[in-house]
Amino acid sequence: MTHTYPYPRPAVTVDAILISKQNSVLLIERGREPFKSKWALPGGFIDMNEELETACHRELEEETGIRVGELKQFKAYGGVNRDPRHRTISVIFYAFTEEELTACASDDAANAQWFSLSQLPEMAFDHLQILEEFKMEVMKS
Repeated sequence: MTHTYPYPRPAVTVDAILISKQNSVLLIERGREPFKSKWALPGGFIDMNEELETACHRELEEETGIRVGELKQFKAYGGVNRDPRHRTISVIFYAFTEEELTACASDDAANAQWFSLSQLPEMAFDHLQILEEFKMEVMKS
């Protein structure tokens, strides 16, 4: 099914928040612009015939080599200037892990590493804001 519209449309992405019992989060170092060498949540663009959660599982595995069970949807972020390339709306998913699973960066990730939620590196896009809201709303206990 192909549709063509006479007006611009936003792109849709998914991002994964993986939190370990050690209170650390898995991040990837971006290997490409924009924000090359900055840290970000693993994620990327959905395929046209792909469900959101399926896309998030795929992107997480492509960028980190990690597979998890169920991902829960957190929020969607759609700030007009959140991505310098174009208008992008991102749906955020999350999961908790027992331990810091071994990550192996691939695809467009230059590195993959766990960081303490209290000592985050310089981050790309609005991912620091996303993590701050996640800590306040999901991890408040």
